[in-house]
Amino acid sequence: MAKKEEISLIDSFAEFKESKSIDRDTMVSVIEESLRKAIASTYGSDENYNVTINPEKGDFEITHKRVIVDDGMVDNEDSQVSLADARKIDPTYVVGEELYEKVDFTKFGRRAVLNLRQTLASKILELQKDALYNKYKDKIGKIVSGEVYKSWKRELMLADEEDNEMILPKNEQIPSENFREGDHIRAVVAKVDNENGKPKIILSRTADLFLKRLFEEDIPEIADGLITIKAIARIPGERAKVAVESYDDKIDPVGACVGMGGSRIRGIVKELKNENIDVISYTQNTALFIQRALAPARINSIQLYDDVDRDGNKKIKASVYLNPEEVSLAIGKNGMNIKLAGMITGCEIEVYRDVDNGDADYADGDIYLDEFNDEIDQWVIDEFKKAGYDTALSVLNDPREQLIERTDLEEETIDHVISVLKTEFEDTEA
Repeated sequence: MAKKEEISLIDSFAEFKESKSIDRDTMVSVIEESLRKAIASTYGSDENYNVTINPEKGDFEITHKRVIVDDGMVDNEDSQVSLADARKIDPTYVVGEELYEKVDFTKFGRRAVLNLRQTLASKILELQKDALYNKYKDKIGKIVSGEVYKSWKRELMLADEEDNEMILPKNEQIPSENFREGDHIRAVVAKVDNENGKPKIILSRTADLFLKRLFEEDIPEIADGLITIKAIARIPGERAKVAVESYDDKIDPVGACVGMGGSRIRGIVKELKNENIDVISYTQNTALFIQRALAPARINSIQLYDDVDRDGNKKIKASVYLNPEEVSLAIGKNGMNIKLAGMITGCEIEVYRDVDNGDADYADGDIYLDEFNDEIDQWVIDEFKKAGYDTALSVLNDPREQLIERTDLEEETIDHVISVLKTEFEDTEA
């Protein structure tokens, strides 16, 4: 039984030694601490015992140190040994010398060996968790890769090169993505929780930071600090806008990021499941920045004014005027272009048809939606204005399905608005 216990103990040290996440000094310190606790538990004290750890071989040695005294003068058997007993080991010993005897740990008893093994196993697990938490805490905001080995409805479980578990929640995946077990995925480390001592590594592919890191990897000028990313706005898997600025007048920041024929940005677009990426040149001129953000629409004029949101925070509102045929370009499919432009500029943007530029149909007999706020809630009017509908005829001239798609309002609300506006024009004609 003793031999089996000894092998079991050596296996514990081998397991400790093979743990790449635990450094040598920590390993030696923990093993020695655990052994000394076992010695103190068995003998009452570990004061006169030396513990030597050999991490390379995965074993250890315990020696008991005692001072040799004259026969009959032993007061403490733990720290003293009689000359007669010492000379049974080596006849050359004399009084005053120190006697070192190797201790067979397996003779401590089966329970002591099992307790030590359990203590070491617990320490290994605890230290591995701490090392994993610290490792990935330092990687927050950086791109990592892993292989899918479990797939659930709400999340994917990935394994890194050391088989550490990472989680990619469903809401952190690009909507059009569909991964299978064995697929390799790149994502940014969004956060690392330490719930009850168990690290939980959360990844994201929808975060703006993931797109930023991809630009840093693929665009040398960004990696070298010649171009900086000033702002990012994303609707993951659909469209994104990235504002860049160059510190070198000779470098075109947009051209450098896009590359000849889109050669540089193509890899990023593919990584993001064909997400459409607009790269725009950053400027501190707010009006010009909005103009660039609303491209490809051509703007006639922009009016800026300060406003306050519901929480009392100051914000900038922008009234953008353009020709009627440019409105749909400014708004974009499902309102994405104007939404992203507002996100990246930090402004609330409202689009208006410029009636002073040949749009006689709207100038003649049309009525601004704000005139109907006694019959239509102002927040509903604001939603229409955000989608580029600022007058009654602009609403009535578009199909009902398109109104629902662009404003994302309930069908009943759309029908109510159409009814109110139609009634107004019928009364006017009568």
